[in-house]
Amino acid sequence: MARAVRDVVPGLAGSALTLAATLVGLTALDWRFALAGLCAVPIQAATLRWYLRRSTPLYARQREVGAERTRQTLESVSGAATVRAFRLGARHTRRIEERSADAVAYAQRATTLRSRFYGRLNVAEFVGLALILVVGHVLVRDGSARVGEATAAALLFVRLFDPVNILLALAGTAQEAAAGLARLVGVADLVAASPPGTSEEARTAPSAPGPYAVSALGIRHDYRPGHPVLHGVDLRLAPGEHVTLVGASGAGKSTLARIVAGAHAPTAGSVTVRAGAGEGPRVLLVDQDTHVFAGTLADNLLLARPGAAASDLAAALRAVGAEGWAGALPEGLATVVGAGGLALTPLQAQQLALARLVLADPPVVVLDEAAAEAGSEGARGLERAAEEAIRGRTALVVAHRLGQAARADRVAVMEAGRVVEEGTHAGLLAADGAYARLWAAWAARGAE
Repeated sequence: MARAVRDVVPGLAGSALTLAATLVGLTALDWRFALAGLCAVPIQAATLRWYLRRSTPLYARQREVGAERTRQTLESVSGAATVRAFRLGARHTRRIEERSADAVAYAQRATTLRSRFYGRLNVAEFVGLALILVVGHVLVRDGSARVGEATAAALLFVRLFDPVNILLALAGTAQEAAAGLARLVGVADLVAASPPGTSEEARTAPSAPGPYAVSALGIRHDYRPGHPVLHGVDLRLAPGEHVTLVGASGAGKSTLARIVAGAHAPTAGSVTVRAGAGEGPRVLLVDQDTHVFAGTLADNLLLARPGAAASDLAAALRAVGAEGWAGALPEGLATVVGAGGLALTPLQAQQLALARLVLADPPVVVLDEAAAEAGSEGARGLERAAEEAIRGRTALVVAHRLGQAARADRVAVMEAGRVVEEGTHAGLLAADGAYARLWAAWAARGAE
């Protein structure tokens, strides 16, 4: 995003000025030179349309697989003790290799697409230059122009190559920036469009006050064909229920959570959000990959609710325990944070994401290891903040610390892409199954 903003504005201004001046020069020599050069425009327009149609989904997928590679690596490293305890090292190494191979493959596809894009632009340049040379030859032969004028027209057109290519390439930069923006938001609001795999009931059901019921049925998902990570998972959340997903690293918790949130489309199955009357269901996702945008603290909060009053912003910060450090900022809510401003700690950035959640006031919330990036003390504080933020809402929580599971209404245990146990914390401990083993391993490490 920063590169896009830095490059697009000066590149657009400089190229547009050069383009206008050169066209004026061609017209001054002879309007027929300008007309010949403009014959390249339809080819360039068709090339740009061809490129945008292919680059939009490609860049979005490239960002997604890159994020999955990072997530898999972070998950494996942060859960190293559990990985070792369950002897899952080889499996996690293989998954990191697969995610890395996917990221490289999509990077190569993006490079190939850009190369073909510039190749087609070269065809347009050839057509325009050839027509100018032909027009120049005709005009010189019948005495309407001198050789020097025809040569100058050709040279002026050649000078258009760089600015025109820069202008067209800026569209590609904008596509990359748009794909990146979708991955950077700490709270992803999925109101506007239903994701693929969401049922018609979820798409058309209007919104009502209070929490909603959520059903994920028959969820299957694979990032690579033939390599499923979820195997027919069924999960239901009653209105206002808090369900915590637990399991070893790589069990499929984050994938299931993101499918419920709408960030991923399932390979098979459906997600339904049942609501009453209103403007349509909303599911918001908060994960550990938060982002602080360059701007004031207020600007970062207003992303969730544009036009909110300063008192609302302060109340949201207070709800997540961030009023202390926010109040101590040199200019309060007007303090510039992020790139070029005050750097927030991971704990503060996560509190900021939770404050956005409070402001957005969604009926359904998905928390994907939202406290994983903070230290032990910070994680406990974030857990309390998260519990306050999801109060009164239907919530699915991917737990980094099993203490969160102990306070949930229900716990779902995942292993190898399947839900293998469901129940209350006490009931699952009494069952002495997979959850009891996870709890014992976590408690043995001192419940860090």
